Amino acid sequence: MNGIRNSHPAVDFLVVFLQGRVQRARSGELDRGASAVEWVIISAVVVAIVGVVAAIINSALSTGAKKVGDCIAGADASSTCKK
Repeated sequence: MNGIRNSHPAVDFLVVFLQGRVQRARSGELDRGASAVEWVIISAVVVAIVGVVAAIINSALSTGAKKVGDCIAGADASSTCKK
């Protein structure tokens, strides 16, 4: 053989691609994944807080609506509703 390498272009691409991935892994550029996980956790916490606040507000509104409904149902000329 005369030293000329006969290779398929797909194999050359695969070698270059894998070399690039190895260099990227060694460079510490993979911290982006950790950052994405942190954002997912933060988002989940915020969604949970919003859900709890919504449940508290819903409960307070339901209780207030029931009190108003009871006051209206029991209203007559001589009674006044108290808090």
